[in-house]
Amino acid sequence: MQLNGSSDWRGCLSFRIGTSLLCMFVAALAMTIGAPSSFSASKRAHVVMDANSGRILYSSNADAKRYPASLTKMMTLYIVFEMLQSGRLSMDSKLVMTTSAAAQPPSKLGLKPGETITIRNAVRALVTKSANDVAVAVAENLAGTEAKFARYMTWKARQFGMKNTTFRNASGLPNRGQLTTARDMLKLALRLNDDFPKYYRYFKTKQFRYRKRRYRNHNSLLFNFSGTDGIKTGYTRASGFNLVASVRRGKKHVVGVVMGGRTSGKRNARMRALLRKALKKASSKRTRKKAPLKPALVARARTKTKTKTKASGLTKSGASDASRAMTASEPTVAQGSSVASARGPFHVQVGAYGTQAEATSRIALVIGRAKRVLKGHEPVTMAYNATDQVWYRARFAGFTKVAARKACTRLKRQKIACVVMSAN
Repeated sequence: MQLNGSSDWRGCLSFRIGTSLLCMFVAALAMTIGAPSSFSASKRAHVVMDANSGRILYSSNADAKRYPASLTKMMTLYIVFEMLQSGRLSMDSKLVMTTSAAAQPPSKLGLKPGETITIRNAVRALVTKSANDVAVAVAENLAGTEAKFARYMTWKARQFGMKNTTFRNASGLPNRGQLTTARDMLKLALRLNDDFPKYYRYFKTKQFRYRKRRYRNHNSLLFNFSGTDGIKTGYTRASGFNLVASVRRGKKHVVGVVMGGRTSGKRNARMRALLRKALKKASSKRTRKKAPLKPALVARARTKTKTKTKASGLTKSGASDASRAMTASEPTVAQGSSVASARGPFHVQVGAYGTQAEATSRIALVIGRAKRVLKGHEPVTMAYNATDQVWYRARFAGFTKVAARKACTRLKRQKIACVVMSAN
């Protein structure tokens, strides 16, 4: 089963993969990036915590805003782990590489549009290679657009108490509006460790083999600093060299964040020095409790006003939309009722299947082969009871009768079977 988030589409299809539920949006992506071309020593910041006691052992400029660079992918992975743990994704679920994702600058795996990658390999690629193309593919497959995914990332950050963090993309590529602090990145590292012990172990991956190539983890502390169990590096010219590291020795556990290093070597040396000192002071007894989630902004049903928060620019409606898109518990399936759009009361049906997953898979395939024919028409599945069997119709909505016939004729020329149906 494949997930499809083609950047050439609009509309949303919620579907189930076994017990998994994802929302497939198909929408255009226009990501504008920009960042200062220079870097100064003022960008330096660090914070180190005794993760057993919760005590901050060392800090400098911990609350000063900085560019996260690829530390951003920690939140991207958090959302993937969240969906895995809830059963809405499996490690074998497949992401489709979208056009915009494939066009991202390195570091990347270099998949072509339409190629697929499993969630398992996507996680490994993000942890080791820090692949930007995979990060954007995750965002577009799971939320439809990278912008919507980023709004959800920021919404989650607010829940974690990361009040000084705003995400604009899933990769960490330069964007003036994408900001964080060393303290906020520490909070995110702790959430990953506390919430997903089963999946957190992926941050310890030293190398990743994919398509006959081997990718070495950018976090060199995994290779030369005893007890390191993750978690992520980051670099852009504007951010400098960033690193979040977690180290366990005996019963001690310390987590550090260093941002704004002039070189990777200097950043790593600074982190090692801080961690060595921290380990000497750290407690061997776990007394820290997992931080409770904080209330996040929720849109009021009676208003469509997009009120910006002072801290991030996140809108109430944007946060709500992102939350609904990523946490919906039931698929959008019409049970014999009309789902016609305002543009017309007819559907183009491309198949009927015994499971919703099969119907969704067919829709994804048709989108990949005939996106120009069906552009602007919402993909839907409709359950239909026939004797003792439930069938799921794979359809595209919002046609007039004439337009539906024309679209079906064009599909048949591409050897795609179809039929024009009333929406009711």
